[in-house]
Amino acid sequence: MNTATVGLAAGMALGFAGYFGGFWAFLLVAVLGAAGLVLGLVLQGDVDLFSRRQR
Repeated sequence: MNTATVGLAAGMALGFAGYFGGFWAFLLVAVLGAAGLVLGLVLQGDVDLFSRRQR
């Protein structure tokens, strides 16, 4: 999947959560999506949390 497709899927998920679940469901999906993004970037090796802490 390319970046545009992932962004489209994330936007649609947030839209459905906001429409059907209200603001709190939208917020929950957004927070969990951001946490998943950070975890994915760490596991992929694009973000190194340990080097940022040692500064």
